Amino acid sequence: MGLAIKDLLMSGPIVVNIGIEQFYHDLKKQDAKVVHVDWRPSALKSDLLSKLRKLREGGAN
Repeated sequence: MGLAIKDLLMSGPIVVNIGIEQFYHDLKKQDAKVVHVDWRPSALKSDLLSKLRKLREGGAN
């Protein structure tokens, strides 16, 4: 069934970073156990990326 809760708590936190690579690098600098998954939302299913770009450029909507 995998690791027991006690084993997980004793081994310390393990982080799976999904998407924003800078978070991964910041955690590595702190000697955290971390892996990075290069993930991006599908542009075909959502206009999330365009909304995020507008926010980055200072647009409200």
